[in-house]
Amino acid sequence: MKCERCQKNPARVRVEQIVDGRREQHFLCQSCIEELMSAAMEQTGGLNGLNGQGMPGAPFGFNPANNNASAANGRNTATAQRQAHDSKTPTLDQYGRDLTAEVAEGKIDPAAGRQRELRRLITVLGRRQKNNPVLIGEPGVGKTAIVEGLARRIHADDVPATLRGKRIVSLNIGGMVAGAMFRGQFEQRIKSILEELRQAPEVIVFIDELHTVVGAGAAEGAVGAADMLKPALARGELRCIGATTLDEYRKHVEKDAALERRFQPIMVDEPTPEEAIEMLHIVRPNYEAHHGVSITDEAIEAAVKLSDRYINDRFLPDKAIDVMDESASALRLEAMEKGIISPDLTAELERELANLQNKKEAAANAEDYERAALLRQQELLVQDKLEKARAQDGGSIQLILTPEHVAQAVEGWTGVPVSQMLESERQNLRGLEEDLRKRVVGQNEAISAVARAIRRSRAGLKDPKHPIGSFLFLGPTGVGKTELAKALAAELFGGEEHLIRLDMSEYMESHTVSRLFGSPPGYVGYDEGGQLTEQVRRRPYSVILLDEVEKAHPEVFNSLLQIMDDGRLTDGQGRTVDFKNTVVIMTSNAGSAELKRAARIGFMPIKVEDVRDEQHEAMRSKAMEGLK
Repeated sequence: MKCERCQKNPARVRVEQIVDGRREQHFLCQSCIEELMSAAMEQTGGLNGLNGQGMPGAPFGFNPANNNASAANGRNTATAQRQAHDSKTPTLDQYGRDLTAEVAEGKIDPAAGRQRELRRLITVLGRRQKNNPVLIGEPGVGKTAIVEGLARRIHADDVPATLRGKRIVSLNIGGMVAGAMFRGQFEQRIKSILEELRQAPEVIVFIDELHTVVGAGAAEGAVGAADMLKPALARGELRCIGATTLDEYRKHVEKDAALERRFQPIMVDEPTPEEAIEMLHIVRPNYEAHHGVSITDEAIEAAVKLSDRYINDRFLPDKAIDVMDESASALRLEAMEKGIISPDLTAELERELANLQNKKEAAANAEDYERAALLRQQELLVQDKLEKARAQDGGSIQLILTPEHVAQAVEGWTGVPVSQMLESERQNLRGLEEDLRKRVVGQNEAISAVARAIRRSRAGLKDPKHPIGSFLFLGPTGVGKTELAKALAAELFGGEEHLIRLDMSEYMESHTVSRLFGSPPGYVGYDEGGQLTEQVRRRPYSVILLDEVEKAHPEVFNSLLQIMDDGRLTDGQGRTVDFKNTVVIMTSNAGSAELKRAARIGFMPIKVEDVRDEQHEAMRSKAMEGLK
């Protein structure tokens, strides 16, 4: 086979090339290969190759765009290497966030309150030995915000002399473990960070979720992160702030006594509603700027009070901030769907601005300062257009967040109707008896007793630890006990889906009691949870109907006593389930046979009230004996 280029010499080399996704083969002689390669080395542009065209991407040619991109990447790598070489802590910078630098750049939201915890944190950091505090509290109470508040005070020089000029770096343990494929890689990263911290005593390391350090990177025969940190913590070479929950601290940190004694615990409790309102006032401007809405003081108070009352599985201020954030987002979306505001121009300008900023940074990293200056001018023009568009958008229509919008957001979370949360609840409770009588006929006394108990509870006259109400409905089959429970669920919580009904005849044996609250660890069904506790966790505002309660095993009543007395119950997985917002109704037909015995033959003059009292007393005594 002859050479495809010169058509003289025999082909010695096969060259493969991909053009437009197709694989092409060329057979060339050694002389042509040498000529083409030497010419390619002399010219950085297109080369007259096999097709005789000087276009970039021709056979054996160099693409100038690719060549320039490669050069830019090389300059970026060199710039990053120079920056890493200039930094005293390159490994720590790679796997951490400098909180003090982010405060200076305005990337961290301001915080309010927590002066007692912040003072205690500064006190522990100022100690000569064992100056490693750990913040312990429930998720969402503001542990990380306390550390960010310390970074803000360091930036403002509002700290003692021992903390001035310090850097707080948040270390990402998960990022250090990620990508450590070979044995020893993770340990080498830890070792590098510890060595950098010895050379940079001004750095304070913050480890969020401190329990992840225990066992991180540990394999058979390997050393974990906690074991490598212990000597540095003991010698004072590492000043560390930790944050974790109480359960995780007990489960992971307390088991390692050598690690526990090197940390000083600081308990962070959930703030009061008044403190949470103050915190939301501080962060309000950031959320107003993000959503383009005006958040009223009443909306902030509603977010705190409604979330505190109706969202029981989370903690302040986190749940109140989330409610405010979601309600503002929903208000903005509703305005867009109704055509009140037009986001098209604003969104397009925002995308264009972000694109220009990315191109400007890339040009600056590539040391192409002329292009960076040109992009900077374009960026200023787009910013001016964006500000005008936002002013027109916000100036024409001012979106205001009200308590009604907040209540709608809480309804989406909990399923409790909006009317239940607002002032109209008074009107609903005032007409509760009439609404129940429309559905349950002939039980006026029972309905009045239930309505009075519900109103006393809503008025705040009940013990706050108890459920809303606990009732025992007695009577023969078919008189309306279950129907009254359904009607009560519909009137109080907005629908019969808020009725949790359990047939207690299924719990006659002692071993079936665990089905209500969950099996203990090691038993079948441990991961499934309890039939009662799981439903209450999902719907904390419900009517619990325990049908034919006299048939249940006596062990069931011990647990029911805890529900009625303390308003809470611990399931098989150790989680505390709140029953304070439930209505507990037990039904029984024990003693109903006394009503049939009282029937007399003939026309004897009797008083209906006397017979009814005798019947009820006999039924009550029989029911109590059956329940015992």
